[in-house]
Amino acid sequence: MKFPRTYQLQEIAALLNCSFVGDAAFPVDGMNEIHVVKPGDIVFVDHPKYYDKALQSNATVVLINKEVDCPPQKALLISDDPFRDFNKLTLHFKPFQAANASIATTAVIGEGTVIQPNAFIGNHVEIGKNCYIHANVAIYDHTIIGDNVIIHAGTVIGADAFYYKKRPEGFDQLISGGRVVIEDNVGIGALCTIDKGVSGDTIIGQGSKLDNQVHVGHDTRIGKKCLIASQTGIAGCVVIEDEVTLWGQVGTTSGITIGEKAVVLGQTGVTKSVAGGKTYFGTPIEESREKLKQLANIKKIPEILNKIT
Repeated sequence: MKFPRTYQLQEIAALLNCSFVGDAAFPVDGMNEIHVVKPGDIVFVDHPKYYDKALQSNATVVLINKEVDCPPQKALLISDDPFRDFNKLTLHFKPFQAANASIATTAVIGEGTVIQPNAFIGNHVEIGKNCYIHANVAIYDHTIIGDNVIIHAGTVIGADAFYYKKRPEGFDQLISGGRVVIEDNVGIGALCTIDKGVSGDTIIGQGSKLDNQVHVGHDTRIGKKCLIASQTGIAGCVVIEDEVTLWGQVGTTSGITIGEKAVVLGQTGVTKSVAGGKTYFGTPIEESREKLKQLANIKKIPEILNKIT
């Protein structure tokens, strides 16, 4: 998430009421999670296990809960609770804005687009030309939708990420300030849920088609011309490359990549990254031919035991 202007390090420290290490005028352009950070961004880290990863990331400002050696050309914000203060920045730069109409006055809707009754179009949403938004669709603030997109009834675009920190008193939510971006010629079925990014974008690529009851987690990037069948659940921060097919009831873990033109058969649990151009099946996931051979061999076990006895 980029800030409306470049801030100085001392300005951000004042917002958070925390100390800093580095030049007071060090430039700060935005904030992001570690998997999408760029130079000029703030990233947060609150566990020693991940200090090195954060300090060596593309982020040039690290919001951290311990004063450590600062890498060259970087700066630190020292906080007793980086998770809380990352939320504080999100609330400051992208606060919740209540809606006052079913279609916000700040929404931009392209020529030829049809909005069916009872749909909700939030603040600063952009919808392209010749789209069909069916009844009871909810499109949250700042969503970007291209041309020739169809979204069927009951779908929710832009809900918060499922991202929590466990506290003694309960679970503390990491507030989402990102967006959903849906490119041209995408089809989305009924009762789908597509979560916005925590600080970046959840992206559905050009020409991809989602069946009914598909869930897409925060910051996931689906490539072009993918097919995703009903009841598939895609976790956060997943990369699905172009022309991938996921059949019904596939589930994935977070932070993995599914390679270009891969096919994942129904009810598979995608427990790790997999290469493109192959067909997969089972939990844990394996190439389908190997998995089916294993299942065939399991059926032979009674016969083998009878021969032994």
